[in-house]
Amino acid sequence: MKIASIDVLPLTGATVDGGWPQGHEPQENLHTLIELHTDEGISGVGSCFTSGKLVQGAVDLLWPLLKGQSAVEPERVSENLRQSSFWQGRGGSVEHAISGIDIALWDIMGKACGQPVSRLLGGNYRNRIRPYGSMLFDEPDALRTSLEATVSRGFKSIKLGWRPFGRRDRKFDELLVRTARETVGADVELMVDAGGSEQFWPHGLNWARETARMLADYDIVWFEEPLPPDDIEGHIELTRQSPVPIAGGEVLTRRQSFQPWLERRAVDIIQPDVTKNGGLSESRRIAWLAFDHNVQMVSHGWNTAIGLAADLQLAAAMPVARYVEYLTPCAYLEELTVEPFVIDDDGCLEIPDRPGLGVELDRDRLKQFIR
Repeated sequence: MKIASIDVLPLTGATVDGGWPQGHEPQENLHTLIELHTDEGISGVGSCFTSGKLVQGAVDLLWPLLKGQSAVEPERVSENLRQSSFWQGRGGSVEHAISGIDIALWDIMGKACGQPVSRLLGGNYRNRIRPYGSMLFDEPDALRTSLEATVSRGFKSIKLGWRPFGRRDRKFDELLVRTARETVGADVELMVDAGGSEQFWPHGLNWARETARMLADYDIVWFEEPLPPDDIEGHIELTRQSPVPIAGGEVLTRRQSFQPWLERRAVDIIQPDVTKNGGLSESRRIAWLAFDHNVQMVSHGWNTAIGLAADLQLAAAMPVARYVEYLTPCAYLEELTVEPFVIDDDGCLEIPDRPGLGVELDRDRLKQFIR
């Protein structure tokens, strides 16, 4: 079975605010689907956390290396793309495009074998997992309303991130966290994402250490991206001192970039993004390296339905997986598949066990987001 053609499908019209200071428009294109077609009629879908124009440029670069390759050898094909585009890639948009291609290849192989991707990744340790609703901080009254809506949808874990947290003063940060805890109660887990990968992040180790102590008073599960993502030394020291587990790694690409963070215990929780860091092939390697270093792995997923489906398959195949990120509300996640994701009474998602990624795109709904 050979790769015959590829489609690049930029999503626009319902893009969720990512919290960046320059603002956002729903028409902004931050997510792109990739669909690979084979000479035997089987197709697979992947997702990239990158704009369509950048993905298309990367696909133009990679297509001569991809055309005619085996469609059922995802790790070899993806690694060949990575190695052969080394001087123009080595991360960034090229690696993001390889991520979507890799996910699509795993989808094809699962369909060709009649097996869910999780089984091909090594086997199923679980058939369901808890999603955490991922959303932005807001002013206290608006935050309270958003949290009530999220809890009413069945989420028992929620992550709050980015503005205005960390952008004013410590008293306001604590007001936000206190508001969140009082709104959801003691039985809903809360995580906090400072968003240290924002441009010109102003805070350093002292701010992060004191903030972590405040978060511990509110039983926060983890403190994410408290420092700029290049400050590995600061993360190492913070992880050593913090009473709250420290999480990060969403901006890293390729398994080699994750190695020093794991070997030096720079975080308690590593967060590879399957739609950016090389796909399922790289994420599987990263997850097992984290396991070997006794570091928790939780996939980062500011995502689409296809990205979440990939995260679910990976989580099924990892022995110590506990969560998947669930961007909410998000039309690209909740309106793209024939069968929607459903949170059960325990606050968990069932992991699809159908062949491939286990989800099917709703072609009619997809049309409204492809312009």
